[in-house]
Amino acid sequence: MLLATFKLCAGSSYRHMRNMKGLRQQAVIAIGQELNRRALGGPNPSTWISQVRRRSSLLGSRLEETLYSDQELAYLQQAEEAMQKALGILSNQEGWKKESQQDNGDKVMSKVVPDVGKVFRLEVVVDQPMERLYEELVERMEAMGEWNPNVKEIKVLQKIGKDTFITHEMAAEAAGNLVGPRDFVSVRCAKRRGSTCVLAGMATDFGNMPEQKGVIRAEHGPTCMVLHPLAGSPSKTKLTWLLSIDLKGWLPKSIINQVLSQTQVDFANHLRKRLESHPASEARC
Repeated sequence: MLLATFKLCAGSSYRHMRNMKGLRQQAVIAIGQELNRRALGGPNPSTWISQVRRRSSLLGSRLEETLYSDQELAYLQQAEEAMQKALGILSNQEGWKKESQQDNGDKVMSKVVPDVGKVFRLEVVVDQPMERLYEELVERMEAMGEWNPNVKEIKVLQKIGKDTFITHEMAAEAAGNLVGPRDFVSVRCAKRRGSTCVLAGMATDFGNMPEQKGVIRAEHGPTCMVLHPLAGSPSKTKLTWLLSIDLKGWLPKSIINQVLSQTQVDFANHLRKRLESHPASEARC
């Protein structure tokens, strides 16, 4: 099935077939459906993950009539792959080990995933509605450097469709400057289905943002944040963050593990302070 689909995609690249409206769209839909079928995941994923994975086909659902370029289609496919793989990792409950747990209940866990490496999972409850978190993390993404000291800057380099972005992120130095300047170029997507929101992404190539002198180009693996109202308390939000990063360069594993685990704890604390100090009405200004 997948081989036949790629043949269809290849056919759409020939000049005499480029004007056959809908051909590439049909191919992309088929790829999206096949990716969904092959997505990683445990046998009994939790309800909210199942809901998103069933209905999150970035490529296959409600494609706009305008044809995307081949490069844009590749970015869309990559974003969908990142989301499906990240959700698959989260849905498998086996093998997680506790890294830390804070007094307020914030918890960081980790495990080693084949072909991915060590991943970290943050689970927190934020005393704010999901819409407010979505606004801060998606709609105001480029303002993250204002409240998260671990991020110097995030810029949206290109927007594709309604919910896919190419971003460039400059990270601050960490661990007493043992971890020097890093930057990331990623493809990200934000999908909303009912009361659940998933923000996913992974490293990508973008010709207009080459590596910079003196800065190590690190890479996000499949990563995602899942937001949904806390059961029984809709004014609160359960946030689960899967973090997978290759920092590149020469760094001891002990330093890497410490930095990534602490990054998640710090993120939760800085996010709460941001939400408390900037109510929704002020954030929109």
